[in-house]
Amino acid sequence: MTERPHILVTNDDGIDSDSLVPVADALSEVGEVHVIVPERNWSGASHSITLFRPLRCRRTNLRGGREAFMTDGSPTDCVRLAVLGFLKRRPDLIVSGINRGANLGDDITYSGTVAAAMEGVLSSIPSVAISVGSIGGDIDYGPAAAFAALLARNVFERGFMADALLNVNVPALPRHRIEGVEVTRLGKRNYHDQLVERLDPYGNPYYWVGGPAVSDEAEPGTDVAAVRAGRISVTPIRLDLTGHALLDELSSWDWGWTAPAGVGGAAKER
Repeated sequence: MTERPHILVTNDDGIDSDSLVPVADALSEVGEVHVIVPERNWSGASHSITLFRPLRCRRTNLRGGREAFMTDGSPTDCVRLAVLGFLKRRPDLIVSGINRGANLGDDITYSGTVAAAMEGVLSSIPSVAISVGSIGGDIDYGPAAAFAALLARNVFERGFMADALLNVNVPALPRHRIEGVEVTRLGKRNYHDQLVERLDPYGNPYYWVGGPAVSDEAEPGTDVAAVRAGRISVTPIRLDLTGHALLDELSSWDWGWTAPAGVGGAAKER
């Protein structure tokens, strides 16, 4: 009998996330699920890793009794632990999420959820980042969990390239109101960030930085537009950030630079 595939579930919302049980339960219908998550919230941590101190990783249980592990490291650290030998078997798929709040457009550059999936790609493991477009109140993670399982089945049955990840955003809607699935490109999200200065009780300044996203018209075909229209957005993302269209143009520039004598094969006169 063929061994079931192994799936790593991680997140950036931490061990207390309400999404862990639904997504782990749904994925367990597809494969053997292992959960390694941070012990606290790491939203906005991007692709940070721990270098200058040891990592702690402790066994715990999710609600319902499922075994899990929590670390004092980042979402990326969780994936590195799993891939480098903490688990007895290397994962066949990494599912990062389900994140509380959308990761659309430029958000992916900050997202710890997407960064964990990026780490999977760097280890040549098919990886998915999945988020729900709501941050307030009670969230029904059932539709996103079911879609994560559907994606996992597709990955195992069809295969998926090892140098890209899938960034998924699910509208915060009941399943019967979701208008289908759209394969999209990244959109654009601008924020009205502000710097707010305040004083602590000792008179020392401290700062809050942040602001709401601009809710302007989204371009058709983007993840922003799809979620706004009530559809699940699936965006393939590659890690090659090279501006390929600029390579020829930059090669034609006069850089005004020559190697000094004796460097690059030039003979030095005596």
